[in-house]
Amino acid sequence: MESTGVARRTSTVQELASALGKPDVPAQYVSRGHHENDQQPAAVPVPVIDIGRLFNQDGAAAADDEAAKLRQALESWGLFLVTNHGVDTSVMDGMMVASREFFRQPPEEKQRYTNLIGGERFQLEGYGTDRVNSSEQILDWSDRLYLKVEPEDERSLALWPAHPQTFRNLLHEFTTKCRVVKDGLVRAMARLLELDNDYIIEQFGEKADTYARFSYYPECPRPELVFGLKPHSDGSVLTVLMVDDTVGGLQILRDGVWFDVPIVPHTLLINIGDQTEIMSNGIFKSPVHRVVTNAEKERLSLALFYSLDPEREIEPATQLVDGKRPALYRKVKVKDYIAGLFEHVSQGTMVIDTVKI
Repeated sequence: MESTGVARRTSTVQELASALGKPDVPAQYVSRGHHENDQQPAAVPVPVIDIGRLFNQDGAAAADDEAAKLRQALESWGLFLVTNHGVDTSVMDGMMVASREFFRQPPEEKQRYTNLIGGERFQLEGYGTDRVNSSEQILDWSDRLYLKVEPEDERSLALWPAHPQTFRNLLHEFTTKCRVVKDGLVRAMARLLELDNDYIIEQFGEKADTYARFSYYPECPRPELVFGLKPHSDGSVLTVLMVDDTVGGLQILRDGVWFDVPIVPHTLLINIGDQTEIMSNGIFKSPVHRVVTNAEKERLSLALFYSLDPEREIEPATQLVDGKRPALYRKVKVKDYIAGLFEHVSQGTMVIDTVKI
């Protein structure tokens, strides 16, 4: 994506957090009031899907059971945990250790991978904070490293950390293994929609892109006033998430109520994105979620966002549109939708509302 936007600040949240000598946060991060924390969110009963059983091609009853659980997950919460996913625990643990090591390096080392060109022009890839469009924008209490991982020949390896030395190989292996999980899941989702097995796979196209986002949430002296990430839904087909195995913070919205997403070490958390909601004509819903911060502990997560070829157009599958269920979304170009996503998230609004009919 082209570089755009002028940087409005230079310090990262990590630097800001370490410099704070009093229990307060700057006004531009304050996005909510004390009353929101009066009620402790309940934990989501997140369905757990055994990938090995789901992908069993023998027509076994076990596969049918997992498919039923997947349908329930997609039609209720829009997210689920997967086990038996084929990503080695050593890769998962190693990736989190390497990520944490990267964020703990001195600022000057991390700035070698900055997302600001010439200190001013924002580019999507690299290390830093999200794009700041105006001085009035409410900011998230998080730093990130954002990298394009697919197509592989479009990787900007100059922005991939060289230290720790394990980082690049681990990210490559993690991405490769997660691609298999993604392909199997979108085929299973297509079957549940009674579409051709490869319907969603074929929608991806030749230049489908996948971005990795490493999100670092420093300790915050006033966590009740800020968001690590504002409420939003993902603009992807689906997102594969590896969360911190000791510190929670991810929450999901359902029927106007926020729920905590539980931590289950060595599982992968999958949530469907807006592109799937559109293709399924609203049968599968893209969940609104957010991240809250912690006063005592830092938190780290790694998300892989799987999206269609940016030059493709997306619309409800024709097989899912009829007289009883008209199209709920208009056709839109993927790259235009993604561009709108970044704009709407910064404003606290939902981009999917702009394509609803």
